[in-house]
Amino acid sequence: MAANPVNYGKPCILSTAEALSATLYIVGYKKEAQDLMNQFKWGPHFITLNKNLLEAYSEAENSTEIVKIQNEFLGGDL
Repeated sequence: MAANPVNYGKPCILSTAEALSATLYIVGYKKEAQDLMNQFKWGPHFITLNKNLLEAYSEAENSTEIVKIQNEFLGGDL
C-alpha cells in the first residue's frame, strides 16, 4: 500500500523508493529498508502501514505462498 503523498492508500502503485524498501524488507534487510524510508518525510509511515503484509511476505517459503498472501491482501483478508 502506497504511503507517498501522490498515491497514498493505493495498492500496487508504489514509488520507486517504496518498492525498493519493500524488497529490502522482504529479503531480510529490514534496517536498510527503514533507513531508506527515513529519507522521506512520509517514508517511515510506509513500513508502519505495510508491516503485516511485509512480515507475511518475508516469511513466505515460495512463490505460491507469495501469490496466496497477495490475493488475501487484495481481497481484504490480511
